[in-house]
Amino acid sequence: MLISDNLNQIKSQIPDYVTLVAVSKTKPNNLLMQAYDAGQRHFGENYVQELVDKSQQLPKDICWHFIGHLQSNKVKYIAPFVHLIHGVDSFGLLKEINKQAEKHNRIINCLLQIHIAQEDTKFGFSLLEAKEILRSQNFKDLKSVLIKGFMAMASNTEDSSQIRKEFKSIHDFSKEFSNHSILSYGMSSDYQIAIEEGSNMIRVGSSIFGQR
Repeated sequence: MLISDNLNQIKSQIPDYVTLVAVSKTKPNNLLMQAYDAGQRHFGENYVQELVDKSQQLPKDICWHFIGHLQSNKVKYIAPFVHLIHGVDSFGLLKEINKQAEKHNRIINCLLQIHIAQEDTKFGFSLLEAKEILRSQNFKDLKSVLIKGFMAMASNTEDSSQIRKEFKSIHDFSKEFSNHSILSYGMSSDYQIAIEEGSNMIRVGSSIFGQR
């Protein structure tokens, strides 16, 4: 099946208000260009160097999302151009993003990563930690980052009721913060459940580009 057909099929199944981020990590530029030519503009990358390389080689109107685990010492490489950083999982990282954004005289949009899964291997704040950060003076002093919402990953399980419960927890939490409008959760395997439970941004890779 063509990438354009895959994109059209997914877009036909999701509401207009949901942003589709094509997860393009490890995919060659010619496949990204197929998606681009089919109208896709939001792409998500997990690796800083790969993101930098692709941003230099591909059309300038692409919105690049960094969706992987970001190390503080790598922020400077993507600070000039990144559209949205999804996985902010420590206050130290947030401070570094703010510092690098100041250097480029821009405000960088970020999502706080919330840990909702049963596995300990996934990163993120607890709901309580996220709430404390957003209400802290230290956070309010950061003028070059803008928290646009929350990102999460559900447990790696076949139990759809568990996945639904986890997604619902972050949707309910987000209602306390009405100005944080982006809810980024849902991937190829569970984006339909995610949308039903409030997600308005999904990160889809294999259903667009095929299995790695």
